[in-house]
Amino acid sequence: MPPTPSPVVVAILAPLVMWRFYSRFKRLTTRQRSRTWRHRTTLVFFPLLLLMVGLASMAAPWALVALACGLGLGGTLGRLAISKTKFEKVGDDEFYFTPHGPIGMAVAALFFGRLGYRAWEFYAHGAASHHEFVRSPLTMLIFGIMAGYYMLYAVGLLSWRKRAANQLTHAS
Repeated sequence: MPPTPSPVVVAILAPLVMWRFYSRFKRLTTRQRSRTWRHRTTLVFFPLLLLMVGLASMAAPWALVALACGLGLGGTLGRLAISKTKFEKVGDDEFYFTPHGPIGMAVAALFFGRLGYRAWEFYAHGAASHHEFVRSPLTMLIFGIMAGYYMLYAVGLLSWRKRAANQLTHAS
């Protein structure tokens, strides 16, 4: 039987993970300042992560198909969420947005639920089961949904910022 992670490791990691869940869900429902560097970072980070995950799952064609389907579904959800987001411009250079909570929370809950299941599987079965991560079509589908959602949402935020800045220059 493979070794299982120590209960001490689990006791240390569990509160950290719960805190990240809470902070992620809170950000999905409250007013936030729009920062272009953050949106651009999303548009660099996720494609790189998708490339790495895609390359790692080359031996599992169904996982790649699921990843592609997830990207499409996530992109659709991101586009819907951005259309329901509340935007506001304060002064000349401050931009704020309030995300549409239900869609973002559903995407985050789906991802964190799958992540939690995989963590339980790792704890219950040991390190022997973790190599299947990028070969699982369900995991890749859910990861694709999350990546597609966040990338399209970031594109929508940058697009809004650009339109708002153009309106400001044309009004002057």
